[in-house]
Amino acid sequence: MKKHIWILVVVVFGCTTTVKVDNDIPTKELPTANYVLSSDQTHNKWSRSIEPIIRINSGEVVEISTEEATDGQLTIDSDTSDLMNLSFDPIHPLTGPIYINEAVPGDVIAVTLHKIEIGNWGWTAILPGFGFLAEEFTEPALKTFELAGKNNVRFSDGINIPLKPFPGVLGVAPNTDSLLSTIPPRANGGNMDDPNIVEGTTVYLPVFVEGALFSIGDAHAAQGLGEVCGTAIEAPMKFLVEIELLKDGSIKEPQYENEDVYAVTAFATTLDEAAKKATRYMIDYLMKEYSLSRNDAYMLCSLAGDLKIAETVDVPHMLVTMSINKEVLSK
Repeated sequence: MKKHIWILVVVVFGCTTTVKVDNDIPTKELPTANYVLSSDQTHNKWSRSIEPIIRINSGEVVEISTEEATDGQLTIDSDTSDLMNLSFDPIHPLTGPIYINEAVPGDVIAVTLHKIEIGNWGWTAILPGFGFLAEEFTEPALKTFELAGKNNVRFSDGINIPLKPFPGVLGVAPNTDSLLSTIPPRANGGNMDDPNIVEGTTVYLPVFVEGALFSIGDAHAAQGLGEVCGTAIEAPMKFLVEIELLKDGSIKEPQYENEDVYAVTAFATTLDEAAKKATRYMIDYLMKEYSLSRNDAYMLCSLAGDLKIAETVDVPHMLVTMSINKEVLSK
């Protein structure tokens, strides 16, 4: 996937309004923001009917703050009683949508995560009725973590978890007026919960509606592939994101790349079907970008393609990825 035009998104805590930012102030040699969005400029459904917070031209930069997944219902001092009293109505607050001028159905937007900064705290939990082994783990459990200034957190004696922040949810609006739940991943992206979409990654999203209507949230400070208990270390975040509008690309579901790999993603109601879709998407990519025959592309997927389960818990869909190391895909 080639890149052409850029737009950027950064998250700043404590900001309460959309403001214009001075373009002359450098941000540690990173792109400078044109606008700032705060963590209270949110929605938590997917629909083309949700009005955009701002409209930007391709190449403009936006700073975005995101709240943790409960939208402030939990704090670092919460216990399991707070967990059991959660309202699921505000779950997954997503900052946005952002309307990208000239984006139309059939286009692709390339969202590059230039910088990700973790907030001061985070939490993980077992929620009864939710998770890959929900029938076995029926009692609530909650852990909270201080994250400020840390590269890892102490989980228990002798166990430390490296922090590897990423957005659990990022995507564009689907072509519907219905207000769809943000829980399952879909072709528009959404709740992919892929811990490989970290700082330095570019995510390619197919556009389904005019303006694309990009949103981001549900940030995770750390998560394993699968997210089997149903939660990561859920935390507020800051993102510095650049968005490029691609007029010569067409994909069915999100794809992404970084310095090391190119990856495709696929959702389905079973892991088997998601894995088959991901394999087909990688075959399509290899045929288009490297002029391989379908047979050769299929064989390369077998020799160098890595199938991985990104998440298993966001019913009714599961997400599988296939990636190929760029040591193989050299041009």
